[in-house]
Amino acid sequence: LCDDMFETMYAAPGVGLAGPQVGITLRLFVFDDGQTGPTFIANPVLLDRSGTVVEEEGCLSIPGPYHPTPRSERIRCRGQDVKGQDLELDGEGLLARIFQHETDHLDGMLYIDRLDETGRREVLADLRRFELGLQEPRARRRPE
Repeated sequence: LCDDMFETMYAAPGVGLAGPQVGITLRLFVFDDGQTGPTFIANPVLLDRSGTVVEEEGCLSIPGPYHPTPRSERIRCRGQDVKGQDLELDGEGLLARIFQHETDHLDGMLYIDRLDETGRREVLADLRRFELGLQEPRARRRPE
């Protein structure tokens, strides 16, 4: 399961993938931010949020559009690794965004649910143009 999720995430390409995005109804996600290394987290709980930052965010479930989305700048994620061992990671910047984005999927939310009405309309219009072939998707940001 874990290997399949990483393969799907890298093929997309993306930096994170949650179980519900591939039909798995378990609270788990995988990510690779380019620094922490490929990581699997089950039953994540987000703790110790601080700061707020607004940066562009996209989603493999909504191919094409990206939109400035507010998230906590720093956050701690607690869960279990692929062997069931307790895991606790502190995230800042992209890693904090990944934790929040993927946990949102586990809670039935997409990043557009965090946008105001105007932002949601813009993303949905971009998605429609992308689906009609009228707009190229922006390149997905991969960590260096």
